[in-house]
Amino acid sequence: MTLSRKSITLALAAPLALALSACGGAEEDDGSQTGEPIAAIPAPDGQAWSDVVAVTDEGGYRIGNPDAPLKLVEYASHTCGGCALFAQEGKPSLKDDYVTTGVVSFELRNLVRDPIDLAIATLVRCGQPENMQPLSDQAWIAFNDVMTNAQQGLANVPNLGEMGLSERFVTIGEAGGLIEFFSARGLSADQARSCLADEAAVQAIADQSQAQAEELGVNSTPTFFLNGSRVDGAQWPQIEPILQRAGAR
Repeated sequence: MTLSRKSITLALAAPLALALSACGGAEEDDGSQTGEPIAAIPAPDGQAWSDVVAVTDEGGYRIGNPDAPLKLVEYASHTCGGCALFAQEGKPSLKDDYVTTGVVSFELRNLVRDPIDLAIATLVRCGQPENMQPLSDQAWIAFNDVMTNAQQGLANVPNLGEMGLSERFVTIGEAGGLIEFFSARGLSADQARSCLADEAAVQAIADQSQAQAEELGVNSTPTFFLNGSRVDGAQWPQIEPILQRAGAR
């Protein structure tokens, strides 16, 4: 699910209820690609492909060979249990078995569903680019605790929807336990507050999410694209065979 800019910045009660709901959508076309096996591509001397990180023109964070013949993109929400499942059960194999070969790159893009999601998306982008995917993964690994603490903490905050944008997201970070969570993982509390108070940056994430969702017809998370084509599969048991048929084997 995706929300309009007005919904993201103003509404709160409905998104709080959405945070632990199912986030899948309708079945899509298969989009499978077939190809001959692709040989591993050596990384530059002294580097591993899994450590090569770039911010893309689309605002995503890509790890791996920038010229990988197979480019996998995930649209994900930080308040989506299915995205958490992929991070927990699929991402380690994707990174260790495929990205490291230089044959597959993996790009993570945010599809914002609600204010908690937007706050987390802001925080994981707050530091150095190489920290975005690891911080996202840590939040998904601790998904149940993060969501429970955020919902319980924000349930006791009066008039949150009446606050200005910067104050609102700093409050979400503080009352929802998000600043504390990421502070324990290397993002200082002062830096976190500064990022959450940056109205232009927060709104840009929401706007970019909305524009791409509308352009590509992405209405559920996680949604994957391989070399620009949408694929049918939301979890690793479906995604891995698609990569293998395309040549990652």
